[in-house]
Amino acid sequence: MNFTDLLRDTVATLWAHKRRTLLTMFGIAWGIISITIMVAAGEGLGDGIQKNQQTFGKDVMIVFAGRTSMQAGGMRSGRLIRWLEDDYIQVAKEAPACKYVMPELGNNVQVHSLFNSGTIQVVGALPPFSEIRSVAPAQGRFYNDEDNAEARNVAFLGSDTKKQLFADRDALGQTIWMSGIPYVVIGVMKSKEQNSSYDGFDTRKVFIPFNSMRRDFPNKPPAIEHSVDRLLVAPWSLETHMDCVHQIRRTLGRLHHFDPRDEEAAGIWDTVKNAQANRMIIVGMEIFMGAVGIATLFLGGLSVMNVMLVSVRERTREIGVRMALGAQPSSVLKLVLGHGLILVGVGLVLGLVFAYVAAGFAKSLVVGVNPHDPVTYVATAAVLGAIALLASYIPARRATRIDPLIALRTE
Repeated sequence: MNFTDLLRDTVATLWAHKRRTLLTMFGIAWGIISITIMVAAGEGLGDGIQKNQQTFGKDVMIVFAGRTSMQAGGMRSGRLIRWLEDDYIQVAKEAPACKYVMPELGNNVQVHSLFNSGTIQVVGALPPFSEIRSVAPAQGRFYNDEDNAEARNVAFLGSDTKKQLFADRDALGQTIWMSGIPYVVIGVMKSKEQNSSYDGFDTRKVFIPFNSMRRDFPNKPPAIEHSVDRLLVAPWSLETHMDCVHQIRRTLGRLHHFDPRDEEAAGIWDTVKNAQANRMIIVGMEIFMGAVGIATLFLGGLSVMNVMLVSVRERTREIGVRMALGAQPSSVLKLVLGHGLILVGVGLVLGLVFAYVAAGFAKSLVVGVNPHDPVTYVATAAVLGAIALLASYIPARRATRIDPLIALRTE
């Protein structure tokens, strides 16, 4: 039997059982659509988590001041610990595993321009702040080392702050007054998505040099004089991360007389650990989605196998006649196997087309769906093809073992 005869016979057989054929194809197509949507949603969620991690700040540790819970260094437990303005200098010297160590000071300040006003969070830090916190300029520039060394009155506006103070007007070169002190706008931040923070979203802030901040807007009583809110730390690499943490705790413990193991005294928001935890979540989710998808495809394969077994049983007499007239087992194998593969192939094509359309529609409704990754479609087709081949081969192999004499007596 040549391919044309095989195709004609298969189409005729499938058309004779239209309802069963359509239901089987629908099951295959639905399995492909389901696994594609699940994988797309999983990949989109993972990408969203990683993107948010990068926009908040990659490989950053925020070291907060708190209350000690252990008695160490001859000082009582429960006392208030605050980092001082110049702590970062000594910490940086004693922490070679850390690339950046910088203070951060932030306070709410009454800010106004010629067009609008409001109470806005003003933050002062060193120039590398823009790098480790992913604060990129859309216009102008971030303040530099010279601005900080000379404590210049220059300001970098968050994107939302710019809209609040200037609306659609150009802000570069304009003057804003913070508690009556004039500052010149030298840059505007590029808008970014941020769904986590420790003191508010960056888009709603004003950023100024650290030396300007501690001169004009220092912490006020009851806060300790010359104190800062936190230290921002970044390791050289993931390999130096833990050494950086230990060195930071050791130096701060010596400077402020607390046990370096006391996490209450030096609480750390560690985005490196967060990224590792998020990665574990993403990997676990991908494994779960993959397992569910493979199970779905296996169910589709079982459906094909059941259909083919029923088809073989219904065509037992026909197969017996073919074999009695001299048909070889290989010819019968090709016949039954061809039926299964064509059935799966049509369902596969329909499933991939509908999956592509459905994933695109899901993306328009749900943020965080990555629908058109070709690897997903290729892998799905390959796995389903292998399962379908196995599911079709078993009934085909059984058909070749039919005894022609017994088959001819079958009603």
